[in-house]
Amino acid sequence: MPMPLILTINPGTTTTRIGLFQRQGAEVRPVLDETIEHDEKNMAGFDSIASQLPFRASAVQAFLDAIPGGVRLAAVAGRGGMLSPVPAGVIAVDDALVDFALHRPVHHHASNLGAPLAQRIARAAGCPAFVVDPVSVDELPPVARVSGCPDIPRFSFVHALNIRACGRRLAAHLGKPFNQLDAVVAHLGAGISVAAIGKGRIIDSTNRMENAPFSPERAGGLPPMPLIDLCYSGRFAKDALKRRLYGQGGVFAYLGTKDMRRVEAMIAAGDAKAALVWEAMVYQIGKAIGSMAAVLDFRPDGIILTGGMAHSPRLTQALSNRIGTFAPVHCFAGSHESEALAAGAARVLAGEEIARSWPLTPEVEPMPW
Repeated sequence: MPMPLILTINPGTTTTRIGLFQRQGAEVRPVLDETIEHDEKNMAGFDSIASQLPFRASAVQAFLDAIPGGVRLAAVAGRGGMLSPVPAGVIAVDDALVDFALHRPVHHHASNLGAPLAQRIARAAGCPAFVVDPVSVDELPPVARVSGCPDIPRFSFVHALNIRACGRRLAAHLGKPFNQLDAVVAHLGAGISVAAIGKGRIIDSTNRMENAPFSPERAGGLPPMPLIDLCYSGRFAKDALKRRLYGQGGVFAYLGTKDMRRVEAMIAAGDAKAALVWEAMVYQIGKAIGSMAAVLDFRPDGIILTGGMAHSPRLTQALSNRIGTFAPVHCFAGSHESEALAAGAARVLAGEEIARSWPLTPEVEPMPW
């Protein structure tokens, strides 16, 4: 019989990325990494993200069935999706979590299908299903929650899965336990998160949907008074304005593209507007890294640049020139989410971590009011 493997599932808007990993204790080794492409027109035909579940589950199962020799699964780990605030770590998938992810998420997004897909595949295989470090991981201390307006407390919504995975990688590189690591991590992708890890916890961040630097498709933090005026200007309906800021904002709003490789080509061809927009994005990322370094008293063990944009030498060099005096800069380009999902499941299977049960609340100090 083949050795049982850990399956990871990471749903995107028109893709479902899957990985297979071999487990040795709490360590994992990649065996397969594939992306199932879904036709955009077919996906547009579904009336909701939840209604895509049977179609995507069938596609994943068909892919697994087609692997020569078959696949035995030890566990399935899915992308956590946009859940309510939770502590960091691994969460066991049950019917209540699936119901929340499908019908009552904080935001509707394809990643909410991670838990339901993991449950369906795991039930068929007779193994456990988990989610790991969803974007709603919230470890902020009270001082980081005070915003200046009691009606709008600060909260955490961050690329926690990749940020914590890169933090673990840096801790291993430095030869220190993750729970003793202080680091700034900048996840640079379609959305941008810059976070301060203090003693292994994400103690502050730019919040990837609100206070972050602008990104290839997101507007990031905006001046509040002009934004309020825009909301009441009559130019946009509520949902249209959300799309304008989240999906059609950032670099796309200025240059009509979300592809940063194309932007760099435009700069090389002498496009002054593209050069200014690119420089402004780098400027804002540098400011955000500086602010998170301040959270750590400007003494982080290191600064990590990760995510898809970290593949660009032009970008990483420009950022290193700006922020390299704070601490050594480490570039862990790309997404490490599949391996992080598998590693979380492996820690539970090895008895190094106990999977939490849904529902759960963040393990944070309560506010004094």
